[in-house]
Order: sequence, then structure tokens, then C-alpha cells
Amino acid sequence: MEHREKIQVEQLQNPPGEGSCHFEGEHTLYMSLAPRPLHYVQVQDGKTYNGLYRPGDMLLTPANIPLFVRWEGEENCLRMRLTAEFLQNVARETLTPDCDRLELLPEFQVRDQQIEAIAMMLNTELQQGLSGSQLYLDSLANVLAVNLLRHHTTTKPQLPTYEGGLTPRQLQRVLEYIDAHLDQDLKLENLAQLLDISQFHFSRLFKQSLGSSPYQYLIHQRIERAKQLLKQTDQSIIDIAFDCGFNSHSHLSKKFRQITGITPKAYRAS
Repeated sequence: MEHREKIQVEQLQNPPGEGSCHFEGEHTLYMSLAPRPLHYVQVQDGKTYNGLYRPGDMLLTPANIPLFVRWEGEENCLRMRLTAEFLQNVARETLTPDCDRLELLPEFQVRDQQIEAIAMMLNTELQQGLSGSQLYLDSLANVLAVNLLRHHTTTKPQLPTYEGGLTPRQLQRVLEYIDAHLDQDLKLENLAQLLDISQFHFSRLFKQSLGSSPYQYLIHQRIERAKQLLKQTDQSIIDIAFDCGFNSHSHLSKKFRQITGITPKAYRAS
């Protein structure tokens, strides 16, 4: 799953073996998905780890650091690669001014509940092969990046806090923009740029204001428009799906049923 090159997610399933990798300009996070603990020997940055990884245990390898791994069972893990440039951009727009000195730490067998939750959502996207919504993937990538920066760097920077949500004027501007571009694959940066704030803070303030994430709001608005078109036109359901920003008939049907409890066809007939 490619995501504008900012983040790449893939599931690795391998018989017992060993391997080396070295990603230039990309930070790599591996999370074990194997149902049973798996014995690993791992070497990076002059340090060696020898022990068991359980489901959810992670290995963090910063960009440009060679990694050697040997495993003694059926490997099943999720590999997430974030470009160093993307992480730097998130640091610059989200964190304190001296973000240029932030360095990710190489870490073995680390647990992080928030990152684990994001990884599982990315894995679900990968399994469904929906190439979901750009907005959803952007949001996950940003939260992942901020968590890495806050908890897995040399300096553990503080996030500036913004409370109280967006002003009514800011909110109106964003909602009008979303409404005018419902049929397009909206990106988080498009929305954050409207208000000239970071993508991470935009997501948080939006949720404080409306009680739902930008992605949840977008899906609900698309479903509302689909309902109108189903009732007021005789357009085919596939055309309605594209007009409302879904990438297929089944994508619309799935989301429609999640939100309304019935299929678009049944809604039109009712």
C-alpha cells in the first residue's frame, strides 16, 4: 500500500531464516503479528538483541542504520516505513522549534499501545485492499509520526496544546470546503492548509469541535449525499458511488450499511 511515499505498509510472512536490510531515508517499524512468541536475534547500531517477540512487540530501526535479523519460526510481521522527510515535516509543523535535533532511537522489543493500535488499523486497511480514503491514511500516518517523535526520540519533546476546538468561522470554512469536494480524495494537508495549522493539531481541534474525526465526518457527509441522490434521481448506484467519492459500488454499500443499517438498493426502494 503506497501512500504518497510518506508511509508504506506491508505484511511479511517468512519461513525460518535470516536477512539484512538497510533503508536510506526511511525509518522502519516492525510489529510482530505471529500468534506465538517467536525467537529472534537482531543486530543494529552496534547492539545485539536475543529473545522472544510476542504479538504487538516492535522493532524500531531509524533511517540509514543497517539491520540484521534471524528468526527461528514462521515469521509474521507488519513492516511500516516512513520517509525521514515526512517525519521531519511533522516534527517541524507540530512540535517545538528545535525539532531539527530530534533523532529516533534504535529500539528492540518495544511496546507502545498507541502505535500498536495505529498499526492494527493500517493492517486492516492493507487486508481490505480498499486503498481507503487518503484522509484516513493521512490521519493515521500523522498520529504514528507524532507518537514516534514524542516517545521514541533522544529528547522526548513536548507537544504544544491547543484547547477549545476551531472557531466557528474556521469550522465553517473547513465544512464548506469538504462539502464542495466530497467527490474527491481529500488529503489532510488540504484541510489543515486552509487554516494554516499542522495536520496533527487540525485533526485534534476538528474532533474537539464536532466530536468526530475529519474522516468520520467526511464519510457521513458522503452517505448523506448518496441518500439524496438515491431518493431524488434515477442515477445508477455505481455512478452515485463515484459522485460521492467512493471508489466502487461495494465501498459505498459497505459504508452505507455501517451507518444506516441497510443497503443503498434497499434505501432507494423504501
